[in-house]
Amino acid sequence: MKFQEGVFLVVIFFLAYTQLVKGQHQPREDCKLKCGNVTIEYPFGISTGCYYPGDDNFNLTCDVEEKLLLFGIIQVTNISHSGHVSVLFERFSECIYEQKNETNGTGLGYQLGNSFSLSSNNKFTLVGCNALSLLSTFGKQNYSTGCLSLCNSQPEANGRCNGVGCCTTEDFSVPFDSDTFQFGSVRLTNQVNNSLDLFNTSVYQFNPCTYAFLVEDGKFNFDSSKDLKNLRNVTRFPVALDWSIGNQTCEQAGSTRICGKNSSCYNSTTRNGYICKCNEGYDGNPYRSEGCKDINECISDTHNCSDPKTCRNRDGGFDCKCPSGYDLNSSMSCTRPEYKRTRIFLVIIIGVLVLLLAAICIQHATKQRKYTKLRRQFFEQNGGGMLIQRLSGTGLSNIDFKIFTEEGMKEATNGYDESRILGQGGQGTVYKGILPDNTIVAIKKARLADSSQVDQFIHEVLVLSQINHRNVVKILGCCLETEVPLLVYEFITNGTLFDHLHGSMFDSSLTWEHRLRIAIEVAGTLAYLHSSASIPIIHRDIKTANILLDENLTAKVADFGASKLIPMDKEQLTTMVQGTLGYLDPEYYTTGLLNEKSDVYSFGVVLMELLSGQKALCFERPQASKHLVSYFVSATEENRLHEIIDDQVLNEDNLKEIQEAARIAAECTRLMGEERPRMKEVAAKLEALRVEKTKHKWSDQYPEENEHLIGGHILSAQGETSSSISYDSIKNVPILDIETGR
Repeated sequence: MKFQEGVFLVVIFFLAYTQLVKGQHQPREDCKLKCGNVTIEYPFGISTGCYYPGDDNFNLTCDVEEKLLLFGIIQVTNISHSGHVSVLFERFSECIYEQKNETNGTGLGYQLGNSFSLSSNNKFTLVGCNALSLLSTFGKQNYSTGCLSLCNSQPEANGRCNGVGCCTTEDFSVPFDSDTFQFGSVRLTNQVNNSLDLFNTSVYQFNPCTYAFLVEDGKFNFDSSKDLKNLRNVTRFPVALDWSIGNQTCEQAGSTRICGKNSSCYNSTTRNGYICKCNEGYDGNPYRSEGCKDINECISDTHNCSDPKTCRNRDGGFDCKCPSGYDLNSSMSCTRPEYKRTRIFLVIIIGVLVLLLAAICIQHATKQRKYTKLRRQFFEQNGGGMLIQRLSGTGLSNIDFKIFTEEGMKEATNGYDESRILGQGGQGTVYKGILPDNTIVAIKKARLADSSQVDQFIHEVLVLSQINHRNVVKILGCCLETEVPLLVYEFITNGTLFDHLHGSMFDSSLTWEHRLRIAIEVAGTLAYLHSSASIPIIHRDIKTANILLDENLTAKVADFGASKLIPMDKEQLTTMVQGTLGYLDPEYYTTGLLNEKSDVYSFGVVLMELLSGQKALCFERPQASKHLVSYFVSATEENRLHEIIDDQVLNEDNLKEIQEAARIAAECTRLMGEERPRMKEVAAKLEALRVEKTKHKWSDQYPEENEHLIGGHILSAQGETSSSISYDSIKNVPILDIETGR
């Protein structure tokens, strides 16, 4: 009897040990696996014996009436075997109401179990204007993060949280041991006295509330027109949590690991503990004792055998089995080794290669003929024949203008390599090119709207090729064998005036003397184009980005892609409006009538940039100063010029010169074109400033000689004495006619 009892105890002990070691903590067979639309799989469960008993955090609740799966009060929407669970978290809100002199907010805090933590795949997000959000976690390591959102008007609806109306934390690395956290937001109200003042401000009309919330990355797209008002009435957002089994590594857990058959244990990369994964070739729940089941690749069509009939499934994988007498090659195909036919096979291969080579040669020759024909077609389409005819015409034979080939342009730009791009704009892309004689040039892809503009394009190219002005970037030639014409210009080495003023490539070290000289050179160039060229030319896109500087900081006007030729019998043209915002003549913009006063307006903006060092149009500046022209003119009229003039140029010695230059800039940017001066007048006034400056320096150094030379008379740019000034824009020098010296 005692022997039988002993055997019984051994059997019981053995069964218990087997259950403990090989199939620990396995769920009952009658466990409920669904709650609403969410699948519940072990180690999670909703009743005793159905979840991992080592941690009550895996015990979920199923609200049968609402058909919701809950983790405490948190709704669970998805469970993944890979250590992730998706839940819904409430938002935090703080609002200001019109009827009450108070704000409301619901401080939010959550406490997670030891087996759960916030995933780094979440974003802490704030929606609202002039607000600050903060999230804090607590554990062995405390952690805080937040962001700031500022705006004074309705932001652009671009779907981005960039700190204007919406902000988000880019790096969300919460310590894995943080099991408690809370978050909220607060409105920045330093500029107002009470809540009623808050509501009456413009911001609170479209953004009465601020919202702070956690959301899984990619699950929220900001829409300022909808979200700033009421967050589209969304009160909960999807959040990702990481989970793991216990707080030991796989090695520490040893035989107590609950990973089932055909699965492996992996240390969690996001927190303490471990997770189980099915081995390659298996699928199922890796936490159950029966483990993962083999995937039949042959049936599921996930094999790579060239012939499905050769696929043979096995545990954890598959094999491609060839019939007897066949071998499996590297492409998973079955082939018969027939050594006797090797020579025949080689002959066939050689014959096929010869035929293929012949076909390639024929195709290449055909392609070359088509390419040559296409180049001829492009050449005629782009006005090549017309250009050659006019170049050989009367009076144009001495023009140093070259027609380049398409191959030459490819070689010069290294196949239009992106590293050769100097700039891109509304008038085309500019490449740096190196000609066979090592001459460095700028190659621009021009833009033609349609074929009807070819005659005008060729005419303008010819006119520009005849401009021989020291302050105009010289056009050297063109290539018409491409779909888009290519223009070749001389290469200017020292960047643009925009780069020098606004520091995008160079330090802004231009002195007042440099800036005045550059203004004089540009003004003289425009005066020449308007009044002295064989056919008057309106540039139509004067801006600092189209003014190049050489190694001596000499100005070179560039980019005539938008320029227009004005017939001698007309003073203006009606055209489609073209130009750059911030520099565009408002009268031309509203009427479409183009004349030389449009260039005068643009030059006035450039002169304001030279004086102030500020961009013509900058949305980062306050509302009142976004547009440089209105800001500059108001500062001039209100005697606040010192507020806008660049500190690098303003001093006591040049104050009067700068005031006069500012007055000229204001005249150039008058709203009505007829009230603006002509470029000849502008150039003369600016040159007079430089002459006056030079005279003052000379008279300060040699006062007696100066008084004897000019007979005590002072030369004035305003014509207040008997001296007069005219202007030679070709030489950039003044011509003085001092009557008192005769």
